[in-house]
Amino acid sequence: MVERSTVTISGTYAVSAFGRGVDALLAGVLSGVPAFRPVRRFDTTGRRVTVAATRPDVATLPQELADAVDAACRAAGLDPAQRRASALLLATHGGPATLPGPYTDDRPTAGTDDPWWAGGERDDAGPAWPELPALAGRLARRCGLGGPTRVYTTACVSASNAVADAAAMIRRGDTDRVVVAAGYLVEPDQYALFDAGRALAADGAVRPFSTGRQGLLLGDGVAAVVLESAAALRGRGVEPVATLAGWGRAGDAHHPCQPDPQGGGLARAIGAALGRAGLPAGAVGYVNANATGTGFSDASEAAALRLALGEWAGQVPVSSTKALHGHALEASGLLELVVTVAALGHGKLPVNAGWLGPDPACPLDVVTAAPRPVASRYALSLNAAFGGANTALLVGA
Repeated sequence: MVERSTVTISGTYAVSAFGRGVDALLAGVLSGVPAFRPVRRFDTTGRRVTVAATRPDVATLPQELADAVDAACRAAGLDPAQRRASALLLATHGGPATLPGPYTDDRPTAGTDDPWWAGGERDDAGPAWPELPALAGRLARRCGLGGPTRVYTTACVSASNAVADAAAMIRRGDTDRVVVAAGYLVEPDQYALFDAGRALAADGAVRPFSTGRQGLLLGDGVAAVVLESAAALRGRGVEPVATLAGWGRAGDAHHPCQPDPQGGGLARAIGAALGRAGLPAGAVGYVNANATGTGFSDASEAAALRLALGEWAGQVPVSSTKALHGHALEASGLLELVVTVAALGHGKLPVNAGWLGPDPACPLDVVTAAPRPVASRYALSLNAAFGGANTALLVGA
C-alpha cells in the first residue's frame, strides 16, 4: 500500500473586487466593508437588483486564470521542471458571456497576441471560446503544466470538489503536486437568472445568519492554489503555507434547489473531513461558512453545524465572507479557501458583514463587530450547491 502523505498548500493567489493578490483579498475581508457597487459591466436596466462585487480592470476569464495559475506557481517556488510535473484541475462556468473587456494596466497579460485566448473573434471552426476541456489544456500549456487536466462544473461546489480530488490524488500517491484553479466573473446571463429567481438581495446587502436577510449577491472571483505532498515540499526545502488536513463530500438529495432543513448532507461532509484528519470537533477554531444570506440555506447550515459539531457549534467562531466579496459561484470554494488560509496565517478571523441581529434558527457564535484573534490552528471552509451537494475542507495553519 502506498504510504499516505500529508497534503500541503504551498502557493495561493486570488483576484476579487478587493484587488489583485492574497494581501488585497485579506485586507478587504478584514476591513469588514463589503465590495458591492452598482454594476457597470453590463446593462442592469429592468433588474430588481443592480449591484455586485465586480472589479473594473479584469481581462478575459482565460487571461485571468492564466495570471492566477502563474502567480500561484511563483508563490510556491516551482521551477519549470516542477511545473511540468504538475496536474491542473480547473473549476469554472465558461462561455462567451463571462468575458469582460481587457483591462488596461501596464502589466503584460497572458495571450494578448492570441485572439482565441482573448475570446473575441471567430473563425471557420466556430466560436472563439473553447470547450472547457480544451480551455484546461490550453491553460496548462500556457502556464507550463505538463500533468493531466480535469474540469469541474458542479455549480457552487466545483472548486471545492476539485480541491478534494487533488488532495485525494496526492494522499494516494498518484502525484506529488496539483494546481487547482477556479474562476467566475460576474456576467449578464447568470446575473439575470439569479435576479429573476429572486435570489439576489433586494436591499443590496448580504446578511448571513442574520435576521432580515434577503438573499445573495454575486462577485468576481479568480483563484489558484498549489497542493503538494509534504515529502515533495520537504524535498524542495520549502515551508508550507498551510496543510489541507481533511476533506469531505456528501449529498442530501432533498430538493433541486433547497437544502435539507436538518443539514444532514453538510453534517456528513464535515464529519468526513474531521475523520480524515483524525481530529475531534473541538479542534475546529473557525468556520468560513457557505452561508449565502438566504433563509433556507443559512438555517440548514446552522443545523448541519449543530449536528456535526455538537455543543461546540455554539462556541466556534463563524462567518461567511460572501457578505464581503460576493458569491463567486463555481470559484467560490477556492476563493474562500484562500481567504481561510490567509486569515489563519494572519491570526485574525473575518467579520460576518451585514449583521442586523441574531436569528433563532441560526444559534451560532457569529463574528460581527470586529475581526477576532485566531484561537486554534484548524478551520473549516464549507460550500454547498443546488442538487444537495455539500463539501467541507479542513485547513491547518
